[in-house]
Amino acid sequence: MPEVLSPVVVGVIVFVLAAFVGFELITKVPPTLHTPLMSGSNAISGITIVGAIIATGAGSGTLGSILAFVAVVTATVNVVGGFLVTDRMLGMFRKPKRAEDGK
Repeated sequence: MPEVLSPVVVGVIVFVLAAFVGFELITKVPPTLHTPLMSGSNAISGITIVGAIIATGAGSGTLGSILAFVAVVTATVNVVGGFLVTDRMLGMFRKPKRAEDGK
C-alpha cells in the first residue's frame, strides 16, 4: 500500500508548481496582450468576491466572519483597482479630443 502524503505537503507541492508555471506563463506574454489579459483576469477575480461573500455568511465564528469580511474588501479593491488601471492604460490609445470640436 502506498503512503499517503499529508495535506500540508500536497499543498506546498501544488503552491510551488503553480508559482513556477505562473511565472513561466507571465514572462512569455507580449506587452500588447498584457492589458486585455489583465482585464480578463480581473473579471475572473470577481469569483473570489463571491466565494468571500459565501464564507462571510457561513457563520463559522467571529474570527471566521472577520477574515471573510476582510477577504471581501481586499478582493473588491483588487477587482476595482484592476479595472481602473486597465481603463487608464486603454485611454492611452484613444485619440485626443480637439479644441475646435467643442468636446
